[in-house]
Amino acid sequence: MIETPRIVETEAQMAAVIHLTVPREETQDVMGPAFQEVIDVVTAQGIMPAGPWFTHHLRLDPEVFDFELGVPVSTPVIAEGRVKLGSLPAGRVARTVYHGDYEGLGAAWAEFDAWIVAQGYTPGSDVWERYLTGPDTSPEPGDWRTELNRPLVEPA
Repeated sequence: MIETPRIVETEAQMAAVIHLTVPREETQDVMGPAFQEVIDVVTAQGIMPAGPWFTHHLRLDPEVFDFELGVPVSTPVIAEGRVKLGSLPAGRVARTVYHGDYEGLGAAWAEFDAWIVAQGYTPGSDVWERYLTGPDTSPEPGDWRTELNRPLVEPA
């Protein structure tokens, strides 16, 4: 289930990120270790995350996920290993929150994208998810909340 979508203006958000390109079926295997790597580097540098962790999908391909995984920061991270300074983009985006387990994200995105098109907007080529609550805060998938963000293409 998704909440009623809305259109918002976002500001660029500095982040500590790792760039990953993996086959779709390997995504769950790499996300946990990558997230821990980001957190280890950020905390070792005395930086606190400035919001929930996220994935920013740079290219939408159903077979290969090309994305950055990271956490927002208010102080620039110094590159270390795979962790580098990155950002979430500024711009006009459609946003909603999905309630449920991660297996339902595909259907949530389809419903969200249909809403975007039905409203007369053109979706951009990238998306990001912010993991507001998940398995780390509740064992109940019904409690999990994932914010879905889709940049919109401005009319020419």
